[in-house]
Amino acid sequence: MGMCKPLCLGHVDIRKSLVGLATGAGAIYLLYKAIKAGLNCRPPVCSGSPICIARECPGPGERALPQEAPAPKPSSVGGTKGLAIEREQHGRDSGEIRRLLNSLECKHDEYTKSIILHSITCCVYLLEAEASACTADDISLVGSMLDDKDNSVKIQALNALKALSGIRKFRLKIQEHSIKVLELISTIWDSELHVAGLRLLNNLPLPDFVHPQLRRVMPALMEILQSDYILAQVQAIRLLSCLAQKNDLLYDILNCQVHSNFLNLLQCTQPGSLLFELLVFAERLSEGRNSPHYCAVRWHYSERSLHEALFGEDSRLADRLLALVIHPEEDVQIQACKVIVSLQCPPDVEVQPSACQPSHSFFNNGE
Repeated sequence: MGMCKPLCLGHVDIRKSLVGLATGAGAIYLLYKAIKAGLNCRPPVCSGSPICIARECPGPGERALPQEAPAPKPSSVGGTKGLAIEREQHGRDSGEIRRLLNSLECKHDEYTKSIILHSITCCVYLLEAEASACTADDISLVGSMLDDKDNSVKIQALNALKALSGIRKFRLKIQEHSIKVLELISTIWDSELHVAGLRLLNNLPLPDFVHPQLRRVMPALMEILQSDYILAQVQAIRLLSCLAQKNDLLYDILNCQVHSNFLNLLQCTQPGSLLFELLVFAERLSEGRNSPHYCAVRWHYSERSLHEALFGEDSRLADRLLALVIHPEEDVQIQACKVIVSLQCPPDVEVQPSACQPSHSFFNNGE
């Protein structure tokens, strides 16, 4: 009996060791199976990604067929060439923009359309060669999304057109949508839509046939300028600064109605980017109203006009400018000085004294 006990204990220890080894081997085998299954796993055929939507949606006259995502091809220099941008860098057409444009022709809900348009915008910026291969019909297709009932679709369509306008050959075609863009800006009060639409317009040379529509939307542009959304304000003032250089639009801008506290926009507490754009605008307006062409006509302005707010007898523009001369940002300082200089009637203007009558001199001689 005394010798049996150690023997039994020995058998127990051996069994425990065998069980442990079997358990460890089983765990390793299960881990191997899990890793192998993960490596062999493929993404589902249908997903919510815009690329997947584009691949599933057939082109005109085609039939939709389930497709598997192709495995990335190994590169001779290491890594893969699976990404569209990498394929373009190697001179290959990924086809992503074409698939997205084809998918845009299908019937989708508003959310899906906005996602597809956003993806088109990204692809245009990343895949320049493929974007250049687009056609006028593609521009018209994207432009047709401006008539969608959903504002988010309109915004993404504006962003896509803005991206495409960076390609010179598309600008004339995109110009055809200028009147529609101006209509959207003036009839829908949405800050993001204002920013997207104004960015597009600021990236285009606006043709003369748009000027009548610009006159009609001038009050809306001035309201956006006086809003509290900095991005929209900056884009609006950039457009107005450009229009101020058009002889046939200068009076419409100067006679546009503004709020009584308009000059609060020129307070030192405003962001430097906005102050700089406002001062550029003021300089161009001052130069325009002092030009021989403009001085040749005796203009009449309404009491609440932009002209009276900036250049009228009761204007406090001089006080604002003097405060901005010591602004912390050098660009603002320099531009404020430029406005001060432009406020004086240029000495080389050869017109009759009665024809050019500035409201008054803001600064005394020697000041």
